[in-house]
Amino acid sequence: MASRRAKSPTETVSLRETLVSAGLEPRLADLLDKMPHRVVQVEARRPFREPGAMRDEVMFVRSGILSKFKSDASGRRQIVALRFPGEGILPREGTAQYGIQAIVRSEVMIGKARDFDPIVADHPEMQRFFWRLVQRNEDIGYEWLVNCGRRDSTARVAHLLCETAVRMHVDANDRMLNPFTQQQIADITGQTSVNVNRVLADMERQGLIKRKGREIEFTDWSEMRRVASFQPAYLEI
Repeated sequence: MASRRAKSPTETVSLRETLVSAGLEPRLADLLDKMPHRVVQVEARRPFREPGAMRDEVMFVRSGILSKFKSDASGRRQIVALRFPGEGILPREGTAQYGIQAIVRSEVMIGKARDFDPIVADHPEMQRFFWRLVQRNEDIGYEWLVNCGRRDSTARVAHLLCETAVRMHVDANDRMLNPFTQQQIADITGQTSVNVNRVLADMERQGLIKRKGREIEFTDWSEMRRVASFQPAYLEI
């Protein structure tokens, strides 16, 4: 990828435009866009929703990145999913066994399930639309499982960076503003922050990336994808 500017997750996206561009009919997107909601600024590095809390909310990320996380018995955290601008978290019955925390300062639209569920129930096309989104998130989860379970430390980090670039819509003329701390990368890829630091340095020495502060340039995108075993088809809706 060549590079002109740094693409950042702090850029705000529209709910209606996102839904329409993803294939939902404009009249149905309007129903969701007009649904009662509040806009919340979520600060990073402290839980926004704790594990075990009720999940009677629907969330849409306007800017920033939200993470789902779980912790083991000793308190070590594993980030199990990410939601980028234009993505969301659907409501569910009862409590959820994961917490929610922002990776960077985020702006989130939050509505109630009691308003969201009847709209979806009344429109089969909308049900099919959200089913596709659920399937996409399931496919991402399978890819993450393989990433943490079978790939080596370099491939894990490379795969995360490739996926992040695609989900942030970084194209051939963009640099990517890396949204993650090294500890967050470690929490996603199942490593230590010390090992992540070594991996990033090795990737730079191999000519896969260039770093300038938080900016990352993919100097050899094809080789980066090969190292990561990254095939982006699982990210399609």
